[in-house]
Amino acid sequence: MPASSSRFDDKIALITGGTGGMGLATARRLLDEGARVVVTGRDKARLDAAVQELGSADRVLAVSGDAANLADLDALTAAVQDRFGRLDVVFANAGIGAFQQIADVTEAEFYRVVDINFKAAFFTIQKTLPLLADHGAIVINASFAVHRGSPGAALYSATKAAVHNLARTLAAELAPRGIRVNSVSPGYTATPAFHAEASADVQAALGATVAAGRIGTSEEVAGAVAFLASDEGAYINGHDLLIDGGLVSATPAAMI
Repeated sequence: MPASSSRFDDKIALITGGTGGMGLATARRLLDEGARVVVTGRDKARLDAAVQELGSADRVLAVSGDAANLADLDALTAAVQDRFGRLDVVFANAGIGAFQQIADVTEAEFYRVVDINFKAAFFTIQKTLPLLADHGAIVINASFAVHRGSPGAALYSATKAAVHNLARTLAAELAPRGIRVNSVSPGYTATPAFHAEASADVQAALGATVAAGRIGTSEEVAGAVAFLASDEGAYINGHDLLIDGGLVSATPAAMI
């Protein structure tokens, strides 16, 4: 579906963690397809830069805040109510990567990662549900990590497994309102955080483990989110969509 289509005309979409990477790409995609968007982020400077990059100031609402802080979420819902009066799409995208051997995970780190990756998604949905229109759509950003075990990723993977199951459970719970809830599970994806954490050599090595032979892009994830949130995905509910170039399910010939 070309980005110039109008699948989201008259729709209001919330993207948490919308200041970069997959969140910003999704905000741009939905704007291009006619939506008005609400983007959130903890860093005011990055949020301002994201709004400037998106343009269309009359169709973008930026709300600074921490998605794991319930007072900030209350402020977010109040701002959305005041500006738009409702939501049609929620993309619970805010999250972080955190990779340590289990022996190295402190209690403080445990709560930090759980707060950002699970608590934020859970309460973002809880707090915005009164604004979400019947027959709306929720998409949660999970990870390919929920589909396989990897050393050094116990805490991260467990939080992503939590949101993966949250999507399935809420798909059943919210079905009486016609609200669909799905998750996306990106594989290795070229985001600013990924580039900051992985050298060029590491990125090339990881790309070689993908059947597609490369790392994915934020725009490819955004396209999948847009599909799930649109009427084209009207009969898709409680599903997890892998966007991983075959990383989980296919082995590159060079590795056999």
